[in-house]
Amino acid sequence: MAPQDKSAVILAGGRSARMGTDKASLAWGGATIVEAIAAELARGFADLVVITGTHGVPHLAAAVIRDAEPFRGPVPALRRGLDAVHAPFAFVCACDLPLLKAEVALALYAMAFGYDAAIPVVGNQPQVLAAVYAKGCMPALDAMIARGEHRLREIVGLINARMVSEDELRPYDPELTSFLNVNTPQDYARALRLARSSR
Repeated sequence: MAPQDKSAVILAGGRSARMGTDKASLAWGGATIVEAIAAELARGFADLVVITGTHGVPHLAAAVIRDAEPFRGPVPALRRGLDAVHAPFAFVCACDLPLLKAEVALALYAMAFGYDAAIPVVGNQPQVLAAVYAKGCMPALDAMIARGEHRLREIVGLINARMVSEDELRPYDPELTSFLNVNTPQDYARALRLARSSR
């Protein structure tokens, strides 16, 4: 599939409580983290949607959609994102993965066909905020929203998900830094060090 046939969603509506400031707007390589992620994904995905809460976002070459109700978590945000994209699948990630590689997202996209989702498992943890979901997941998300389930990882038991191992991902990202999220100032400092060392 060509880039124009692929969709991606960046979820940027969290509170960033542990960081103490909006993670999406943290400086990264002369831009912000959300701009850097969007630019990386634009290498392989022409249809790009950013779901945001109350935080402002810089000008992006993407459709920016606000959460219907801010700070309700990733479940309704993912539902809103899947409804907005054009393709039957979307790579979906949080806005705190500054070292994300487009090659990883594209590999997961290919792995999702025949399934409802392709979800990496890194460090024995499902990476539900760096995964590919089909629009067919929307009924499961609706059911989760209806019962007040805020934990996105619970979707794994509701859909036909392909769980993708670290070994399957390493050809595209040997150190798996695509899954390094920056939740705290310490995480952010570590990510910056890794980015400098890889140049």
